[in-house]
Amino acid sequence: MSRRIPVSYEGSPCYEIYLEQDFGRLLSCIQALGYAPGRRVCIVSDTHVAPLYLEEVIDALRPHFSLYTSLVFEAGEASKHTGTVGHVYEHLISNQFDRKDLLIALGGGVVGDLTGFAAATYLRGIDFIQIPTSLLAQVDSSIGGKTGVDFLQYKNMVGAFYMPRLVYINLSVLHSLPREQMASGMGEILKHGQIQDAAYFQWLIAHQNAILKKELPVLEEMVYGSCRIKRDVVQRDPKEQGERALLNFGHTIGHAIEKLSDFSLLHGECVALGMVAAAELSCRYGSYSREDCQKLREALSAFQLPLRLTEPAFSPEQVLAATRLDKKMDGGCVKFILLRRPGEAYITRELSDEQILEGICCLF
Repeated sequence: MSRRIPVSYEGSPCYEIYLEQDFGRLLSCIQALGYAPGRRVCIVSDTHVAPLYLEEVIDALRPHFSLYTSLVFEAGEASKHTGTVGHVYEHLISNQFDRKDLLIALGGGVVGDLTGFAAATYLRGIDFIQIPTSLLAQVDSSIGGKTGVDFLQYKNMVGAFYMPRLVYINLSVLHSLPREQMASGMGEILKHGQIQDAAYFQWLIAHQNAILKKELPVLEEMVYGSCRIKRDVVQRDPKEQGERALLNFGHTIGHAIEKLSDFSLLHGECVALGMVAAAELSCRYGSYSREDCQKLREALSAFQLPLRLTEPAFSPEQVLAATRLDKKMDGGCVKFILLRRPGEAYITRELSDEQILEGICCLF
């Protein structure tokens, strides 16, 4: 059964998220956007995803587009830089793409962020659609129009807010997702429950076994729930002027760890560690209960996410220093997300370096 989630931007309908169980309706969803027959389409993917799904997506689109081309780059965060974006530009120029043609991001968060940024900047803007193939991308990075690449040691430092024309989620691709990638996505999903919806967080715990077994009806309900939470937040604050920052719960320390580990840890794993530290600080300096902190730790562990760093090659002080390089800095202060209770997060700029260090130390 197909499900749709409409997304608005600045009060007007913008695009839809489609939840499907295969690629069977991909072409009809794209045709509904009004693309004339004979346009060009370029599918951008990576070396992990392209062997699995690239030909299937091309076959699904073949009746409508005149030129199918693809660009496949090396999978991983190390490819998420302006040089790879330059390769996308070169490919589009050599194939004479114009503003009426289409880019498709087929892959996880790196592919989606990079393709979206290329789309935002090629000819000052070309349409693109998201086909997220990782759980993390399906519930997080494909929604809300954040695009970008890393610059030097700074994660997502260069980017643009640029909305896709649609997001097409084929839930069946999750069956090919490795265990660690599935766990990484669960980091963002558990975060959604903690910041916005305590009942959803409890539902996730209650359905743990079915989720780990990848039972499709339960996966659909979970992805639908997380997509709606993120949709609601970004509709109210599309350019992160306020409430959208709550989605960064666990990310300030998480991004610092991700960078210092040279991306040997997955994004969702680093977010989980960041949530452990932020929950500890929420207990020490706020109203978040020790019992709720323990429940969060137990949920992260149940979904195979780390609670501590194992033999890190860096110190707590280095993590603290890295948080001050984060793009979420605000007037020289670290903008930190804490919890009052499950389902209710808030922004603070009042934590001192010494207090943040206390949270970081609980991971070592």
